[in-house]
Amino acid sequence: MARINLLPWREERRKQRQREFYAMLGFAALTGVFLSGLLWFFYSQQISGQNERNAYLDTEIAKVKQQNEEIQRLDKQKARLLARKAVIEELQGKRSQMVHLFDSLVRTIPDGVVLTALKQEGDILTLEGRTQSNARVSTYMRNLEGSGWMSSPELSIIEAKAQESTGAAVDIKSLPYVFTLRVKLPAPGENQEQQPATEAAGAATVPTDAAASTTGEPKASEPAAAPVQKEARS
Repeated sequence: MARINLLPWREERRKQRQREFYAMLGFAALTGVFLSGLLWFFYSQQISGQNERNAYLDTEIAKVKQQNEEIQRLDKQKARLLARKAVIEELQGKRSQMVHLFDSLVRTIPDGVVLTALKQEGDILTLEGRTQSNARVSTYMRNLEGSGWMSSPELSIIEAKAQESTGAAVDIKSLPYVFTLRVKLPAPGENQEQQPATEAAGAATVPTDAAASTTGEPKASEPAAAPVQKEARS
């Protein structure tokens, strides 16, 4: 015999499906919230970690800036010390240079030449004076070249001036020619002392009178004039 179910089974099945749907919807919502929380927590940790790294980098950058400032200060101090050291070394090198320089000036100057002024600018020494003739200036330049303490003599000016006499035993203004020449001084530390060359330069002043006599120029071999003519006033 066939059995007929007269209960509202369709309504029950519909409710059952609705309950299952709502349960699945709630589970999906809870899963989404959970995943959202996980993502928020993950990115929050990433941001916190990055902020900590940024703070650490800022601290290290500040330290490096302080170190750079200290290095710059030390570099400036080093530059000042090196400049002082260079000045001291230059003074040390030139300590004996002036002694040899004036000794060479006395040794190399021939008779008939008088120095009236000396001026030094760096390694260039300017000599001004008066002379009896052009030949004596040429002799003086050769003597300077062979002195060992002065080199590259260069004659700038030589001109005739009117002779003046005051009646003294030796009058500088009585020398007819005025000259200006420049020589180069040795660099500090260079071994410029060449005694044989200096002696040869001193010996080269002896035949000056003979050269002057061959050119028809007057001699300047007066005994009283020799000490005065070898004076140089700066």
